[in-house]
Amino acid sequence: MLAGLNEDLALPLLLPRPQISRDGPFYESVRGKRVLVTGAGGSIGSELVLQAAGSRPDLLVMADISELNLYEIDSTVRQGAPDQKKHAAILDVRDRVAVEKLMHDFEVDVVLHAAALKHVPLLENDHNLIEAVMTNVVGTANVSLAAVGRGADMVLVSTDKAVYPLSTMGKTKRVAELFTRSLAAHIGTSHLSQVRFGNVIGSSGSVVPLFRRQIAQGGPVTVTHREMTRYMMSIREAVGLVLSSADLQHRSGEGYGLHILDMGGPVKIVDLARQLIMLAGRTPGVDIKIEYTGLRPGEKLHEMLAYEWENMKPTEVPRLRKAAISIGRPKALLDMIAWLIQAARARNTEVVREALDKITSEAVAFKW
Repeated sequence: MLAGLNEDLALPLLLPRPQISRDGPFYESVRGKRVLVTGAGGSIGSELVLQAAGSRPDLLVMADISELNLYEIDSTVRQGAPDQKKHAAILDVRDRVAVEKLMHDFEVDVVLHAAALKHVPLLENDHNLIEAVMTNVVGTANVSLAAVGRGADMVLVSTDKAVYPLSTMGKTKRVAELFTRSLAAHIGTSHLSQVRFGNVIGSSGSVVPLFRRQIAQGGPVTVTHREMTRYMMSIREAVGLVLSSADLQHRSGEGYGLHILDMGGPVKIVDLARQLIMLAGRTPGVDIKIEYTGLRPGEKLHEMLAYEWENMKPTEVPRLRKAAISIGRPKALLDMIAWLIQAARARNTEVVREALDKITSEAVAFKW
């Protein structure tokens, strides 16, 4: 809720563009299938679970490392869709054997891979750098390889922070993208795809919950920089387009693909803060002060949704674009990522930083 308003009613005020809706009742990529959602208890993962459940999958496997988050989404599905066959699995995607066994035991057809560490400033210290690689890179490699082994379709949920990344979070998600597409190119499969989008309003890592808490406490509201912008979308919109992306990939079978959500124009964070203050019935700068705190490690003033060479083209789904991607030397890229993974397992921070920088810079040089 935003100052007592229904959040759906408040969204048009926060996102000054037409909201995205979906006419069809079912997502064909998950209907009648055995679907695994990783990170199922997170903001994106839980919405993926709920929207997938609405398309009547044969089985819904919800996997998360957080027992509490998993319990909550399992309870929500039990109450909202009591007839849905489901299984709640405590799972660490870093554990290759556990990932493979889960997919094998439940004969998974479709994987929606949302599990990730994503809080930008938190991941910048040396300890959490390793944790980010282990979850975002090793975890994605495990899930991708297990999906390939089963012949399952997999969609990797990625982020605009993977475009010219500065942060550990962005670099690890960029490497996750590169792993899935280089693996797909190397073995010649159309089962692996990716979808990339920006910030999601109301997610656990977004500024909106923080601003709302600060407003409730009487301020100040802290904004990193007066010129900072971000692409914004509601959770419902983003997840609907992720599933639409899975549908497109399922229908086309045209090799590994990258879909990018058209999120409209970027939103100034300070404007978002002012709107939330006014929705609370307060006056910005008078009742609630706004303070500028400065850029934190890994943060950028502005994000981009795509690289220049990705040559985005519209699809049959409004606000969903397909990017042109290629991997000229997939084996060489896989070898570099193996070097990164080996360094992360050895907890060699210096080599991990070197490997992340080398992989992401060479990806730019070769326009991967």
